[in-house]
Formats: sequence, structure tokens, C-alpha cells
Amino acid sequence: MTSLLPALTGSFSTPAAGNPTGAMVEAAYVHHGIDARYLNCDVAPDDLPAAVAGARAMGWIGFNCSLPHKVAVIEEIDGLARSAELIGAVNCVVRTDQGWLGENTDGQGFLSSLRTVADPAAQRVLILGAGGAARAIAVELALAGADRIWIANRSVGKAEEIATLVDSADGGTTAYALAWDGVLTPPDDATIVVNGTSLGLPGSGPVPVSFEGVAPGLVVCDVIPNPPDTDLLQRARAAGATTLDGRGMLLDQAAINIRLWTGVDPDRTVMGRALDIAIAGWEHP
Repeated sequence: MTSLLPALTGSFSTPAAGNPTGAMVEAAYVHHGIDARYLNCDVAPDDLPAAVAGARAMGWIGFNCSLPHKVAVIEEIDGLARSAELIGAVNCVVRTDQGWLGENTDGQGFLSSLRTVADPAAQRVLILGAGGAARAIAVELALAGADRIWIANRSVGKAEEIATLVDSADGGTTAYALAWDGVLTPPDDATIVVNGTSLGLPGSGPVPVSFEGVAPGLVVCDVIPNPPDTDLLQRARAAGATTLDGRGMLLDQAAINIRLWTGVDPDRTVMGRALDIAIAGWEHP
């Protein structure tokens, strides 16, 4: 008698230790009776082509790519979804009848989390930073119909790149680049502020943003999942803002990955419990 092998998924990154996504995904697989495994793989940049070829040869149904592979993996796959094409980076690869399809679920995970407190349509959003997370979030907000987006960054040139990218999304969103010098006060008519930087992690120092005279109803979000309640969120809440931590973005991103790979929309409560356990044991470098 023969038995079917479990479907394989996983993550390619380096360093790979401490990735909490595997704990969430495997908890969902067990809960839903999905015969699959998630392998967290440490893959050096020069080895990425071989890793992708190996996943293809072994019949993997999909995989995640984290730093430093989100751009380089595009050369190893067969096509890109709309948002991944705009963002120019891939964090989730899905096996389809046409081959490997690259998705970017970073921004999708953020929007899913954001919708628990605010509809992204017609919002006026200040995004802090111009890295990969900020880029993905800006594109998804534009595709979701945000009215206006400001991108603030020390290097205004990088902010201008994202503003141009938002304009190319053809969603009617107006984008502006801001030079982030010193303490930044959000525009008076901003409705959402998103910290897309690593500022706020232990040892990194506070995010130089002031919430003095915060407008009623302002929503302040942080992409940092650990610690969930960052200094930025605490200061925003003290000023009267509604806050959203990065835990939800991480969780929803993983849930979207599972749906893309298996067709199952997983139980986020089950995944959230696994994430909380993983975060409790997650040591910062």
C-alpha cells in the first residue's frame, strides 16, 4: 500500500532563524487537516536559483521569500501578479498550471489588518519610510482606492520613487514625497499614519513623529510585530489616536499565503495563538 506524501511549502531567507511564520502555518495545517508541511530554509543569495529549482523539482506547492531574496527571486519564476509587478518584489510564490507565480502579500496582509479598524478607500495616508514594507503598503493602498498618500523619508529620492510608483497604479491616488528631517508632524488632513520603518525595534530609538494636536479619528499603525505595542503606538494612543500593531499584518499575510497555496482560508484565531507563542520566544538580535 502506498500513501501520498505531504505537500511542501516553506521559506527561503538568510538568516532564517526565528521566523514565526512557520509556527502559524503549521498550526493552520494541523487545524484544518491539510496534509502539508512548512520548511524554514536558510538560503544564501548565490544558492537561491538552486533552491527554487529544487522546490520546482520536488513539486512544492509554494514558498515564501524573505530578505535578501524578494527581488532576486523574480528571475527564477514564471510570472508576477499585478501588485508584485508594481512593487517589484515577491514574498510568496505559488505553483499554478502556468508555472511559478510571484505574489506580494506584505501589503495585502497590512490592508487585511487595517480593515479591522478602517476602510482604506478614500483615506489620506502618511507612510513613514521608503523601504520594502512602505513600498508594498503604498501600492496596495493605491489599488484599494486611497485618496492621498504622503511618503516621508530621509532620502527624499527614495520617497519620490514610491510616489511615482503609486501614480502608475492608475487608481486615482495622489502621491507626494516628503523630506523627513527631524521630528515630523503628520499633515493636518491625514487620516492614517503608518510606520514602515524598523524604528521602534529595541535599541533603534524612537520614531521622530509628533502627535501633538492629533486630529480626531486618526489611525496610527506600526508594521513592527514584536514588541507589538511600540513606543510610537503608545504615544499615539495617549494623544487620542486609534492604534494598530504589526502583529495583524504578519498574521494576515501568512493566512493569505495559505489560501493562495491550498485554497483554504485558515482560522486566524488558531494562527494567532501560535504566533503569540512564537513571539514570546522571539529574541531580538
